[in-house]
Amino acid sequence: MKSLKRIFISFTIFMLLILILFYTLNRKTVYGKRDIVYYNDQLHKVSSDIESGMSEADVEDKYSCHIIFAKEIDDPELSQLYASGALVLDLSVDGQYAGKVAWNDREDNFDNTKHQILKVALALWLAVLICGYLLLLYMYTVFLKPIEELKDFATDIAKGDLDKPLPIRRTNMFGSFVEGFDLMREQLKLSIDRERTAEIARKELIQGLSHDIKTPLAVINATCDVLDLKYSRKLKELSSDPSATGKDSSISECNDTLDKVRTISAKADTVSSLLSDVMHASLEDMEKISINVTEESSVLIEERIKSLSSFGNIILENHIHPCLVYMDRQRMEQVIDNIIGNSAKYAGTDITVSFSVADDIPNESGKSESFIKIRIRDNGPGVDKDDLPLIAEKYYRGKNSTDKSGYGLGMYLCKMYMNKQGGGMEYYNDNGFVVELVLRKV
Repeated sequence: MKSLKRIFISFTIFMLLILILFYTLNRKTVYGKRDIVYYNDQLHKVSSDIESGMSEADVEDKYSCHIIFAKEIDDPELSQLYASGALVLDLSVDGQYAGKVAWNDREDNFDNTKHQILKVALALWLAVLICGYLLLLYMYTVFLKPIEELKDFATDIAKGDLDKPLPIRRTNMFGSFVEGFDLMREQLKLSIDRERTAEIARKELIQGLSHDIKTPLAVINATCDVLDLKYSRKLKELSSDPSATGKDSSISECNDTLDKVRTISAKADTVSSLLSDVMHASLEDMEKISINVTEESSVLIEERIKSLSSFGNIILENHIHPCLVYMDRQRMEQVIDNIIGNSAKYAGTDITVSFSVADDIPNESGKSESFIKIRIRDNGPGVDKDDLPLIAEKYYRGKNSTDKSGYGLGMYLCKMYMNKQGGGMEYYNDNGFVVELVLRKV
């Protein structure tokens, strides 16, 4: 508001100065008035010079006048002088009327006035030009420059540069607005610093918990090793003792116990491996976990699926085509465990798995490649059509997951792992929920 008041006052003063200038010039300008005493004196001198014998032409040049030696009123030259508004006086020579003397001063006055008005107009134009440039400079300083600074400031904020303050000047019309922006920058910087501190504390907490969890895992692994050794010895003794009573049932019990102990040990190893990842990355940084893709046998995938019978009844419609595929064995196990585990948790039905080979599929460079496809399907109600496009997004959980535990990361990580292995993952509803995993053949 102060800047607008200054502009209003400056404009008013400028217009008053222009008005005073015109008023002064108007007072000083004389329009049509003649000094009769001066012209009478000139007439006397003209008469004297003619009486002394000076030629008519010399007298006219000397006194800037016109001499008409004519006594007729309707003389053409005289009529023209009267028409132009010239001053015409009677000329007497040696006491006798000889004609007329005329001064055409109106045209001279008009020319002088015209030149004077032109000078005033040029002066006024120059004054308006200078004031216009000053006004533009003032508008740039007060309005445009602060807006450009705000634009640059917003760009710096978008780039994450929160250390550069926004200059606050007295001439800035947006003073309080700019001050609010700079206060926002300071508060945002403090907020980000607090968030970074909290993030460091959170990662330290995760690392601490991971370290604490590894201790009981080590105990579990050690116990499993002891039990494995114990029952392996017992099974060996039973196998070598033909006279032992109840030999077959004991051998069956030992084998069953060994399978369970080894399953527990394998799961403990998986948890330990996952904890190693957590030790180096938080949930926000899961996509930064490295994928170690090597050439592995496709048969390992079928064996892994068979080992998950604890989730429920898994039906293999056919056997996988034995070949080498590009995969990270650990990540592929995580993908299979998560997908079959989800089917068991959300559908609770039999799970059907089938394998196929897709040949001559062009990649991004146009080269044909072959892939192994693993199709996993349950017989549940499937995924809600509104949730289906989003279930592979980070932290997204569907409508049917409200009473189920989880973080909404499983499908997101599965898709990311499959893509990083050079394959892919697709999912859809087809009399149940179907997930298709694709791995590139060597």
